[in-house]
Amino acid sequence: MNQDILHRYLFDNADVRGELVQLQDSYQHVIGSHAYPPVLQVLLGELMAATSLLTATLKFSGDISVQLQGNGPVSLAVINGNNLQQLRGVARWDGALADDANLADLFGEGYMVITLTPDEGERYQGVVALDKPTLAACVEEYFNQSEQLPTSLWLFADGKQAAGMFLQILPSQEDHNHDFEHLSQLTSTIKAEELFTLEAQDVLHRLYHQEEVRLFDPIEVSFKCTCSRERSAAAIKTLDRAEIEAILVEDGKVAMGCEYCNANYVFDGIDIAAIFANGQSANTQQ
Repeated sequence: MNQDILHRYLFDNADVRGELVQLQDSYQHVIGSHAYPPVLQVLLGELMAATSLLTATLKFSGDISVQLQGNGPVSLAVINGNNLQQLRGVARWDGALADDANLADLFGEGYMVITLTPDEGERYQGVVALDKPTLAACVEEYFNQSEQLPTSLWLFADGKQAAGMFLQILPSQEDHNHDFEHLSQLTSTIKAEELFTLEAQDVLHRLYHQEEVRLFDPIEVSFKCTCSRERSAAAIKTLDRAEIEAILVEDGKVAMGCEYCNANYVFDGIDIAAIFANGQSANTQQ
């Protein structure tokens, strides 16, 4: 069973579309970059599943960011993705977090920012409060506000695997809310264990065995960090040179770390001189 796959499906007799995502390796890449408390491991898994499901709704090539912020002990949790289903993410927190902490406990007065950035065209950003009991409910509210289409999500994570399902009514001139409500009730019977252990086809058969479901080709989901030595050098170049020189004097080097994947890029005095001379060293030391 490939555990990093997204499936899209349609109901032939209802104007409703669905998605199902199952994550394992990509999820482990994200939570393995830091010593996250268990509750944050679960949150990041749910956030990854939600971002993957949202990404599958994009009708353009580009990037998506789903970011949670607040004034609680967790100041940030973010997953970035793109239309190729390449995801990365990070969270920042302070102090001990209870395993049963809810969104309000983690973020205090928080909000979710969803940013869509097409390769061509204008960027769109939507903001909703983190005032619902679950992340899934907050994402549903985003769709209610931005697209005004009935949408339901189910998100699961346990520190080893993450998964999610998504249903949305298709734009139509007819009223198909009854179909959507019926299919949502069927989907709400899904259990985390089923999504973690069964193939997508088996999950759909269990849920919708009396429905006509059209399943599309699967899409691979992967972890991919966009950091690089070149990007780190470009970031250094935006800083005050005197400040960089002071770091060189004290440490003998300038190190740039990536929060997302823990890569470390090291620049010596020759590298720094080349960067500020509008060039970059070919040194690939990490």
